[in-house]
Amino acid sequence: MNRHERKEDEVRRMLRAAQPPVPGDLAARAVARGTRRLRRDRVLRRLGWALLAAVVVAFVVWASMVRPWEVPAATTPPLEGW
Repeated sequence: MNRHERKEDEVRRMLRAAQPPVPGDLAARAVARGTRRLRRDRVLRRLGWALLAAVVVAFVVWASMVRPWEVPAATTPPLEGW
């Protein structure tokens, strides 16, 4: 018996078995759980955007103070006579 036949037999056994009763409030619990998940996802998305905005502001402030694009002042004399 190969793997496919074993899985098929297992599925047939599961379908022949008695099905457990479904709770009456299953739909209401699913809606509540989905609502909580959507709310959590929305909060996480907003926190992510706020964190990204804070990082961008911090980078702009750092760059405006340090000015990494400017050539640094010469602190050593030029090398001559090599």
